[in-house]
Amino acid sequence: MDRVRPVIAGWDAVSPLGLDWQEQWKRALAGESGIGPLTRFQLPDDFPVRIAGEVDLRDIEPCPPFLRPREMVHWTSPIFRYGMLVVDRALSRAGITIGPELAPRVGITFSTAIGGLDAVVDAYVAMAKSGSLPMPSVNPNSCVNMITGKISMLTGATGPAVTTIAACATGCASMAVGAMMIQAGMADVVIAGAVDFPLVEPIVAGFASMNGAFKHKPEAVGETPQRASRPFSVDRRGFVISEGAGCILLCHPDFARAHGLTADFELAGWAMNSDAHHPVAPHRPTIARCIAGAIEHAGIRPQAVQAVNAHATSTRIGDKTEADALHDVFGASVPPVSANKSQIGHAMGASSVLESLLAIEGMRHDTVLGTNNYTPDPEVILDSVTPDARHVTQEYVLKNAFGFGGMNTCVVFRRLQ
Repeated sequence: MDRVRPVIAGWDAVSPLGLDWQEQWKRALAGESGIGPLTRFQLPDDFPVRIAGEVDLRDIEPCPPFLRPREMVHWTSPIFRYGMLVVDRALSRAGITIGPELAPRVGITFSTAIGGLDAVVDAYVAMAKSGSLPMPSVNPNSCVNMITGKISMLTGATGPAVTTIAACATGCASMAVGAMMIQAGMADVVIAGAVDFPLVEPIVAGFASMNGAFKHKPEAVGETPQRASRPFSVDRRGFVISEGAGCILLCHPDFARAHGLTADFELAGWAMNSDAHHPVAPHRPTIARCIAGAIEHAGIRPQAVQAVNAHATSTRIGDKTEADALHDVFGASVPPVSANKSQIGHAMGASSVLESLLAIEGMRHDTVLGTNNYTPDPEVILDSVTPDARHVTQEYVLKNAFGFGGMNTCVVFRRLQ
């Protein structure tokens, strides 16, 4: 297939497993969980959700100049703090400096699904208590495309910029749209990725009321937070809401070579489609078509895929539909499947980029991460890697991401060296 395949020049992330990427990888490899008690707001006694995957919000040391209190005083939502942090670190580690000559050739698809809704909620509570009008900064904080704008202001990038909102598929959609920018000749570098910090009281409560989030059962003796997220398991009871940010830098291969950038991986294929079916329930035919489309776009047969990084939210219908769709594409030979939400929970729009980075790091180390808390479900027949990580040499890995509204994006990563 004669087309541009963007290479991956660098990445960075923060997640419930830590603020440093290597620490996060080591903890994931060891099978640790980042899920614990929910502390973002005071919990009423009858609040249905008691656990979450929280990012450590303590001070970042050393603190970059752009994150100092004076610079961030009006940017109260954590999506800006951590979105900007991972982008800056990814660019630094990749060795990319965006000067005046390069700036028009750098695109941005770094996005969010939830955005800064926490700022609106805080402003509403303040208005209800005192009647005072919101600060002028509230609306910019809540403007869903503002994270893309702030990344542009931080980096100086002046190429095409778009916020690729696709619910829980936002991170992968960001990569796919960024790849299309490069393929179309609109950019040489794209800052892709996503950030979400959805642990806001009405959002968490809303996920509980729609029976999506894992709810506390007082009678469940010995059920620790770390045991709650159990993708593909017979006793799965919904997702654990979490938070995080991940940046992945896509480059035209000619740009990477010309600038001496290290690029051991490429985005080999991608596919996007919509279910046109149901607001939240996934649809097997379109999911299978998206999976097959990404593999075909990579120019390979399904048999060439050595591992699957699943969407796998731990919901009854979602996990079963994804497993069935995988069988539709791979037949009886579905590759080993890993479900990272068992360790980090569901970070909404950021989930698929965080999981993509864990998959890529696994390719580097010939490792497929294990799926925690797995008890086989006779209706979900998969080679779910468990309980420990497995040694698997991988040239091609499939990553699935499916979002509310029937927004599907699947991508295929290829290891080049």
